[in-house]
Amino acid sequence: MTDLPTIVLVHGAFADSSAWRDTVTALANAGYPVLAVPNQLRSLASDADYVRAVLATIDGPVVLAGHSYGGAVIGEAARGAGNAQALVFIGAYILEQGENIFTVLDPERFPGGLLGPDTTIARTVPNTAAPGGNDTELWIAAEHFHRVFAADTTPERAHTMAVTQRPLALTAATGVAGPPAWHSLPSWALITGQDNAIPPAGQRWMAQRAGAATESVTASHAVMLSRPDAVASIIATAAKGSA
Repeated sequence: MTDLPTIVLVHGAFADSSAWRDTVTALANAGYPVLAVPNQLRSLASDADYVRAVLATIDGPVVLAGHSYGGAVIGEAARGAGNAQALVFIGAYILEQGENIFTVLDPERFPGGLLGPDTTIARTVPNTAAPGGNDTELWIAAEHFHRVFAADTTPERAHTMAVTQRPLALTAATGVAGPPAWHSLPSWALITGQDNAIPPAGQRWMAQRAGAATESVTASHAVMLSRPDAVASIIATAAKGSA
């Protein structure tokens, strides 16, 4: 038994829970119970409902950490979760009520993001969470994955990630946030300074708006792979600071 909070990790689009592998090891070695929740990537509301349902099965306080789109999910999922103690945004979207991840960052104000029609593939698929039951999935094209998502990993590792990526449903990308949990919970944010997916300046703006305690790391969007030490460190800081 431990008095430490459970760390719940929520991955974002184009990744899966295996991306947290080294972060899980570091946190577990520090004594924290850890659970990496598979983000469904189908709709913001249903993804958050799923994570919130998992939180309800955990005894004791929880610190949630979300990467990329996972940041939007934890901002929703922690609302109404009585055991949520703190939020940690890792190279993540931090949405205010009424926003979605597609439109929150003005590309003219926050240039540098390489995600777009030139680097992604759209596929039509069924999605029970979408109006009408059909949706469009977005994938990063394999030839662009290294540059867009994981520029500070090896090309071989980026290729493996590209062919095993979890796509994001358009319904999730355009899902509108409700009142975010960061209005009532202490928050931390790790800014990924070499991010080609979410511009670092946009990350910083969202973090400052949310009043999050902010740290920066020289890393790509795939910071959990290239700098798991920095990811584990800020999560541990949040766990201690919110106790």
